[in-house]
Amino acid sequence: MALTPETLPRHELNGLPVRVAESDDPGTVGLEGIVVIETTNTLQIEVRDDGGSRVVQVPKSGSVFEFAITDDAADLEKGSGTTFKLADSQPDSSGLHSDESDRAGEGVAYVTVDGSRLLSRPARRTETNGDSPWQ
Repeated sequence: MALTPETLPRHELNGLPVRVAESDDPGTVGLEGIVVIETTNTLQIEVRDDGGSRVVQVPKSGSVFEFAITDDAADLEKGSGTTFKLADSQPDSSGLHSDESDRAGEGVAYVTVDGSRLLSRPARRTETNGDSPWQ
């Protein structure tokens, strides 16, 4: 199954650029980086700043995440009708947003997902056969 904005909750999230759009914890709002580990209840996000990096654990419950799906990640060209939000910036090669507004929205779809939709074992959520409720 292709990675599209509509199917994102059923895919592997590790390696995707992400930004915490809303959270019950105000200290995590605005964090952006790459998902490095996904568990049943949390996303661990690698945040790069000042030449270093750190991993921040963000609970899925009570958070809203904005994922950036690039053409490379989706492995297909998005056609007419693909839902996406144009942002003020586009993730650069490190997955962080750049300030080059002339590139905004080109080759990337921004998908906002309520963390409660992701509350499950990642392996169970991404199943494609059997009696998975995610199919």
